[in-house]
Amino acid sequence: MKNIIESAYITGNMTEFQKIFPDFLTGLEDGSIRSARKTEAGWITNTWVKKGILLGFKLGTIIEYKISDTKSFLDKSTFPERSFTTADNIRIVPGGSSVRRGAHIGKSVIMMPPMYVNVGAFIDDGSLIDSHALVGTCCQVGKNVHISAATQLGGVIEPIGANPVIIEDNVFIGGNCGIYEGVIIRENAIIAAGVIITAGTPVYDAVKGEFLPKQTGKPVIIPSGAVIISGTRKLTDHPDFAAYCPIIIKYRDTKSNSSVELEEFIR
Repeated sequence: MKNIIESAYITGNMTEFQKIFPDFLTGLEDGSIRSARKTEAGWITNTWVKKGILLGFKLGTIIEYKISDTKSFLDKSTFPERSFTTADNIRIVPGGSSVRRGAHIGKSVIMMPPMYVNVGAFIDDGSLIDSHALVGTCCQVGKNVHISAATQLGGVIEPIGANPVIIEDNVFIGGNCGIYEGVIIRENAIIAAGVIITAGTPVYDAVKGEFLPKQTGKPVIIPSGAVIISGTRKLTDHPDFAAYCPIIIKYRDTKSNSSVELEEFIR
């Protein structure tokens, strides 16, 4: 499959890709194909998967999907809305939520309306996506992650080599947060409401008294167990002004564990 996708991406010949496209979508949905994978050396982006998604858009035509006599939407024929059954063992509460085909939704995942999960996204078992939240293209979300209301996990389909946003296991993200541009949130971190983190955002570790290291072309990595709140930092060249700056105020402890404990009854 990888070789067929790579060849079609270079040559533009879609004949063989069209044959495997249904299996490609199925692989994305069952989790056997992912846009990023974790190795001993860290997370690696599978660019061939992103190329397959792009080819899927090229393969499709814009069609009308009827909802009712007065409502419809227009989208590519290759990426319709995904449907579920009780055998999938998830909860998708009525009220305007959508999951696009090519997205993996794990067991016991809860999705509150209205929220949206885009193609290539991977949401692992036991996670909750709250109202008005977005899980963008190719985002990777781990097990038992809580994505609170109105939080945005930015998608990435281009440039082709760019890393997707990655949220590891047992992370709690508060409301109205934004995680963008390939940021990696390590396991057990807590992101307080309103925190915005991008590839260019300096993040200050108040526990260690230093900014998190950043390397050109490398993703920003939030350490395991970090508890981050919104803050500010003085601008060296403009001392009368301050800029936004997320701050690691502490690392996860018993008190913070109890404040974000997930409720098993709803699962």
